[in-house]
Parts: sequence; C-alpha cells; structure tokens
Amino acid sequence: MLKRKFMNTLIEWKNTKGKKPLLVKGARQIGKTFIIREFGKVNYKSIVELNFFSNVEHHDIFSGNLDANTIYSKLSLLHEGIVFNKDTLLFLDEIQMCGQARTALKFLAEDDRCDVVASGSMLGVAYKETASIPVGYETQVEMFAMDFEEFLWAKGLKEANLEIFREHYHKRMKLDAFFNDTMLGNLREYMIIGGMPAVVNKFLETTNYSEVHKVQSSIIESYLDDIAKYAPTAEKPKARNCYLSLPKQLAKENKKFQYGVVEKKGTARKFENSIEWLRDAGLIKICQNVSAPYFPLVAYTEPGYFKIYGTDIGIVCAMFGFEMKKQILENTLKGPMKGGIYENLIADILLKKDLPLYYYKPSENKQEIEFLHTDESDIIPIEVKAGNSRTISLNDYIKRYNPAYALKVISGNIGVSESKVTLPLYMAMFL
Repeated sequence: MLKRKFMNTLIEWKNTKGKKPLLVKGARQIGKTFIIREFGKVNYKSIVELNFFSNVEHHDIFSGNLDANTIYSKLSLLHEGIVFNKDTLLFLDEIQMCGQARTALKFLAEDDRCDVVASGSMLGVAYKETASIPVGYETQVEMFAMDFEEFLWAKGLKEANLEIFREHYHKRMKLDAFFNDTMLGNLREYMIIGGMPAVVNKFLETTNYSEVHKVQSSIIESYLDDIAKYAPTAEKPKARNCYLSLPKQLAKENKKFQYGVVEKKGTARKFENSIEWLRDAGLIKICQNVSAPYFPLVAYTEPGYFKIYGTDIGIVCAMFGFEMKKQILENTLKGPMKGGIYENLIADILLKKDLPLYYYKPSENKQEIEFLHTDESDIIPIEVKAGNSRTISLNDYIKRYNPAYALKVISGNIGVSESKVTLPLYMAMFL
C-alpha cells in the first residue's frame, strides 16, 4: 500500500473534539476513495460506504426528508446489523453527484451520531446542483496526488534518510555530491512519473516508462471526457482547448497565460470562464501575479495577470509526449520549454504542501520572480533555474526589497551568498 500523508489529516480530524463532517475535495484518480477506506478500516469497527456515481439507489436515501433519523433509518435497510455510533464511519463518496446528500451534511452534523466523511472530484463545479450548501457544518480539505516525498517512500527511501537532507536544508550545509546527484536523479524521475497512485503503482510493478505513459495518457483522456461530460455546453470546447494549451503556455519565454495561445486572437472574455472551470475541477492551479511583494500577498494581486500550472507534474510531462521524458531523465532538455517544466515542478511541490501560488512581475519590461513564499510575515522570493545560470531578477529584488533571505532553486548543490540561498530543486519540499 502506498503511504500517504493524508492519512495523518484524517486521523487529526477524527481526534478533533466537536468536529464537523469532513469534505475531501480533489481531482479524479488521486487516491481519495482508497485512503478514506483504509482510514475507516483501521480506525472504526465498521464503515458504511455510499457511492453516488456507481449506485443510483443511494440517491434515494436523500430524496425525501433530510433529517438524520430518516437518513439513518433508510441506511439501516441497506446495511443489516450496522449500529450507527462513533465506532462507525459513514463515507459518502462522489457526493458531487447528489446535491441533496451535500445539503444533508448539516443535519448529520447536528445529530453527530457517527463520524461522516464525504469526498468528491467535481465539487468546485457541482455546487449549482446543491439546493443548500451546509456552510458552517462541514470542514473542507483538499487532497492532491502524491508529492515527491511520498514518491520517495514508495521507492523505498526511509524517513531517516530524508532527515539527512532536511538537516542540510536547515543548516544550509553543502551536500556530498553523490547524495545530491542521486536525489536530483530521483527528482527527474518523479517529474516524468508524477504522483498519480495508479501511475506510481504501474512504475513500481513494471519499471517500464512506456507502460507508465499509457496509464498517464488514459488519465488525460479521462480528464478530457470529464470536460465533455460536466462542463457547461458553451464551455466544453473552450475548456478542452485551454487545458490542451498547457504545454504551449509553459514553453513560452513569457509564462503568463495568453488566450492567444489557445486560439488566434483569443480573449479573456471568451475563455476566462473556461479557466475558472478547469481550476474548480482541480485540473489546473492558478499562480496569481502581485503588483508589490508585501504582506498579505492576496491584497496585491493583479486581475488578468496569471500563470497556470498542471496539478501533477507527471501528467504535465506526459502532455508533452513520450519522447521528451528521456531528455528530462537524462537532463539533456533545452529551450524555453525546460524552464516552464521546472517551474511547474516547483508549483507541484508547493501546491501539494497546500501553499498558495504567487509570482512577482511588476511590468512587462521587468524580470519576474517565479514564486513568492510567505515565511511568517516576511515575503521570500523564489527563483527557479533548471540549470545554474545568473540571477539578475533575484539580485534586483534583493536590492529593492531586502528580504530576510532569498531562494534560488537549481539543479545543483547548496550555497549561501549573503542573503541569497541556493538550494537543489528538490529541497523546495522542505519549505
């Protein structure tokens, strides 16, 4: 079984006094159902699972009165011998398919008879099907595909080994070249495999990159099918084209999202709703530009100026085609595309740590800082370099804003020069 950090999130929720039903959201095929089932098996005497996608009769339970007694009474007809108490977990899977079930979370929360976990893959785009969102009666958390550290665990790396790298990160100590190069190699492998559980399992079973790519291609097709099935009719072709434009967006020198890349003379008016749909479906994350790097960053966001990144680096690399994977693994990739892919790698690491994505580019003729990270009340610039080239934009930023420290993440080793700290790309996972 793949070890997932999200298990700790579920356990912390279970041990929270006065907790509300937990709503787990996230893209399809990231492992939500599997980890919640495992959590239920380990932490409860029984688990009652309803799947609103695969079982139509489960909708009927929520078709009439939504008071807790009525719901549990109907459930008892489907699950003979089940006692609904704190030793039972009620798991409502694919809840986005049943708006009434989402509404019922309020009444299940007030009743507090047993612990309730719900999950859904399209919650951000299915809210219109819900008569009443149970505001204040649910705790929402977002789950992502496996991060780099979980990928390393899957490959057999022990936590004690990772502590060595974490210690060097905190002490800013240069690593032995062999260990650093080995970890950079693992990172490049993660780039072409990513963290989708089915993909990682296929790699562990076969160690065959071609077989891995087949699974990734299947996932991409399923995402395109979701767009065709769930996006509003007017948005279907536009959302599909926006999603498929991701490789071209990342391959540009200027990584700011450009509607003209989606379609010649494309405009925000035509495509902005499609971008929002893709974000709400969990297929992309938006990295917002800020006009000034001050706390809080959200107050300085620039409407209309943003970048988009895929939510799993392995899927992103698969969208470029199988041939490119060899160049990534052997570190021979060249051109503007390389910079964009490594930016998406760092975005992958940050978003899977549930960190917001911001970048700084004050005007079109200024150098940009790829990411801004909030460390307590200080804003830390992060410049991403696929190699180890000069950092003109970062140097200018340091002179102008004098941050506590500045990060340059590279395919190299640790180094410190005054307030500028150079780190290997993989150490972004320790932020």
